[in-house]
Amino acid sequence: MSPVFPMLTVLSMFYYMCLRRRARTATRGEMNSRRAIESNTRALPINVEIVQYAKEVLDFSSHYGSENSMSYTMWNLAGIPNVYPSSGDFTQTAVFRTYGTWWDHCPSARLQDYVELAFEEQVYPTAVHILETYHPGAVVRILACSANPYSQNPPAEVRWEILWSEAPTKVSGPQARQFTPCIKQINFPTNLIRLEVNSSLLDYYTELDAVVLHGVKEKPVLSLKTSMIDMTDIDEDEDEEKYGCGMDALNKQFSVVTLREWPTNGYFDKLPYELIQLILSHLTVPDLCRLAQTCKLLYQHCCDPLQYIHLSLQPYWARINDTSLEYLQSRCTLIQWLNLSWTGNRGAISVSGFSRFLKVCGSELVRLELSCGHFLNETCLEVITETCPNLQELNLASCDKIPPQAFNHIAKVGSLKRLILYRTKVEQTALLSILNFCSELQHLSLGSCVMIEDYDLIASMMGAKCKKLRSLDLWRCKNITENGIAELASGCQLLEELDLGWCPTLQSSTGCFANLARKLPNLQKLFLTANRSVCDTDIEELAANCTHLRQLDILGTRMVSPASLRKLLESCKDLSLLDVSFCSQIDNRVVLELNANFPNVFIKKSFTQ
Repeated sequence: MSPVFPMLTVLSMFYYMCLRRRARTATRGEMNSRRAIESNTRALPINVEIVQYAKEVLDFSSHYGSENSMSYTMWNLAGIPNVYPSSGDFTQTAVFRTYGTWWDHCPSARLQDYVELAFEEQVYPTAVHILETYHPGAVVRILACSANPYSQNPPAEVRWEILWSEAPTKVSGPQARQFTPCIKQINFPTNLIRLEVNSSLLDYYTELDAVVLHGVKEKPVLSLKTSMIDMTDIDEDEDEEKYGCGMDALNKQFSVVTLREWPTNGYFDKLPYELIQLILSHLTVPDLCRLAQTCKLLYQHCCDPLQYIHLSLQPYWARINDTSLEYLQSRCTLIQWLNLSWTGNRGAISVSGFSRFLKVCGSELVRLELSCGHFLNETCLEVITETCPNLQELNLASCDKIPPQAFNHIAKVGSLKRLILYRTKVEQTALLSILNFCSELQHLSLGSCVMIEDYDLIASMMGAKCKKLRSLDLWRCKNITENGIAELASGCQLLEELDLGWCPTLQSSTGCFANLARKLPNLQKLFLTANRSVCDTDIEELAANCTHLRQLDILGTRMVSPASLRKLLESCKDLSLLDVSFCSQIDNRVVLELNANFPNVFIKKSFTQ
């Protein structure tokens, strides 16, 4: 065959891919309430565009607000804008729990978040507008779901498609904007949209006001230039590798395939087994599955349980199901760290499927991440405690479907060192049992746990039983008093991280904060957010006793002066974050002066316009 023909084939394929990319990046036009979309090639019936605000917030991973109010909660994303086009820090917006890199080294770290929104009518999306009112730029992915949350008949298969995805970007300013990325066309109608955010590059909390979905009822007809192009062709493989969500063939890749017989394996035959293992350890799970289909040697390496000592399936949450876990069982017999966060919802993982997997793969597990796993129930917790005897870390953040009594089972895991129960329904009796039997606990998160009736009793138990505690999250605990804080400070003197943000029953006049500073010299992070009673005496005690302090949040206090802050900054040489937003005595002039004198400290001062 002439060498010209292969070259023509390559050029043809390149031209084909260029057409494909042009089709997927076509502009969507301006935002209007209703408009007509017509074919470029012939007259067609008008396909009127429908514009909808979110009707309901169905699910989310975290929020800054309380479970019992609307301020700073994800529920503010439902309906028309409350704030836009104004910029600034407003309670009527949706705010996630964390931002920046400040939490990266904390046990309470949360690197990514999501929120799922339901709309009234199913449409083929033509545009998605996100109204960001403060520190925009956190949204990194927009997805659409084939399931209708208002349908009485659940679909046999739930599909998620990426409409748009991009790496985190740093936006130049905190001002409001309407974010309208160019979205991909999908072949099913949707009224369920999911936003995923990564706040690691932000200088402060991002605030979202509303989401607008544009779409048409009938599937759009492509123009002549794009109608030739199959929207599920080779570029979809590129998306799978880049974004890890559109993995339609993942389960097939897990399964055994017929492998070619090769006379040799090239240079791989000359490499030590351990070196090949090291090379392959840099591959993602989908890449390992693909590589396993090339030859028997690489199949052996890609299926070696040593490749699955640490396994995170969270990036592939949309395609992980019972079948996936079944295929992975033989590869995960030595697994020590497993991340199933965000997976299994809407029936993708069953209780029996999860239980079968842990019975085979749980014996060596040390760390288990299950945040936002809404399939979890009491049976699942019982299986975890029975099959994971070496478990030291358990994350159940935002697993709000687990019934209160189920948490009693956790007390059986006496080796626990880290337990995350943020936004769960753990009740007081179960928590007291956990604290009594899990005396090795070093990191505990009880933020927004609304079922606890008496936090003083909980704090007293921690002081008596959890002497090794190093970090404690009591964010939005509504009834802890100075008595509980005194017991905690006396018994848990190794504490390095303490979050008492939005705990309104604590009053500086009782001496509770000064007592904390004197009893906990190892404190590195202290959040006293929205406690208006924090005063100069408290700050001076911190300056005198907590010289290792790195992060301090005193947002909202009226009693702290610039002079006491200067003492703190002079004494705490490691301080890197200081939030003085809405502190009435600390105006912008003071912040500028402190920034000039202490350039290594990021001093946060929120604003409204």
